Amino acid sequence: MATQITLPRLGQGMESGIIVRWLKAEGDEVTKGEPLYELDTEKVTQEVEADAGGVLLRILEVEGADVPVGTAIAMVGEAGEALPEQPAPSAAPAQAQAAAPAEAAAPAPAPATAVATAVPAAPVAAAPVATPAGGRVKASPLARRIAKDQGIDLATVQGTGPEGRIVAEDVERAAAGEAPGAPSAFPAALVSEAPAVETVEFTAMRRTIARRMSEAWQAPHFQVSLTADVGRMIELRGRLVDGVADGGVRPTYSDLITKLVAVALTRHPALNAHFAGDAVHQYGPANIGIAIAVEGGLVVPVIPACDRRSVTAIAAARSDLVERSRAGKLSTDDFAGGTFTISNLGMFGIERFMAVINPPQVAILAVGSIEDRVVVVDGEVVVRPRMEMTLSCDHRAVDGAQGADFLRTVKELLEEPGLAL
Repeated sequence: MATQITLPRLGQGMESGIIVRWLKAEGDEVTKGEPLYELDTEKVTQEVEADAGGVLLRILEVEGADVPVGTAIAMVGEAGEALPEQPAPSAAPAQAQAAAPAEAAAPAPAPATAVATAVPAAPVAAAPVATPAGGRVKASPLARRIAKDQGIDLATVQGTGPEGRIVAEDVERAAAGEAPGAPSAFPAALVSEAPAVETVEFTAMRRTIARRMSEAWQAPHFQVSLTADVGRMIELRGRLVDGVADGGVRPTYSDLITKLVAVALTRHPALNAHFAGDAVHQYGPANIGIAIAVEGGLVVPVIPACDRRSVTAIAAARSDLVERSRAGKLSTDDFAGGTFTISNLGMFGIERFMAVINPPQVAILAVGSIEDRVVVVDGEVVVRPRMEMTLSCDHRAVDGAQGADFLRTVKELLEEPGLAL
């Protein structure tokens, strides 16, 4: 009997994925455990293995399809096996009850080079919404989520995305009773002078960032800041670089900071924790997420057990993660288990900033650039290398005194790294 291949949930919070490329064609032999297709999730693009063996009898979702978790995407069985016209439906997010559709739509906008001279007096009727074969409306995960929250039937929404795909903006317009491409509410005189507007569709990564930041901002943040004298840290980094063998990874200031922060976390377990509603889970190892800027967004892969690794081992792990991040070759395992995050914008010359917590973690450290400052030391005016840090905490799990005490420990370790031994 043929086996359905369904889209798996590859990570916490994953709701859908885009099938980038099928690695097998219909009629090909498939071995259980071998890569079957490439999937673009909200975090990474990776190969997904077949969970059944046999012949790939039918591909149910084409390349480029945005598929909810649990949806049947292929059938695998014996050669020549007869298949039903349509496979049994898989579990998928239930659609909400129908709401009133948009009443009207404006004529198609003029090309970007044209200048609008007047607002149309009467919009034309909206075209009927086309539902693709198989009955599933093409919509982005964010659009599906908004539709569910607003009680809107996606089958009544006209999509304006690629190939008629419904995007979040379409659902929001439907909720407000507006038609796709409805004319601007601004006076015609202002519209005629307005420049052309380019709409940039969110990628899966950008949608994830938007969703995660919205979730994060539900936590009541507070921030505490300190400035550390990092002269000793600079000296230590110089000695570590001198000791690197040919071909080895040169430790950066970020690697040293990661190690010292990890040591501080072992002394302040309240910061090395996850918020879990009516409880806080405190962790032993300091699994530190490193914020890495990539094309189109930001990823936060994790270096496990930084408190138990040497600076050179952290440097090697960080170098590997950065290389694979920029090549788009991270796996979901690279994001698992993070207990604390460091965001360093010092390389951009940013002196200070406030970072947003990465839930369910309860704290994140924002690190600025190292700057020479004129300060008073032992009654004398001197120039010293100084670095500002801002700690953001979830006030539901961490009190102000706890955050301040942790940041003071980080400052002490940065100013005298030997205290980490």
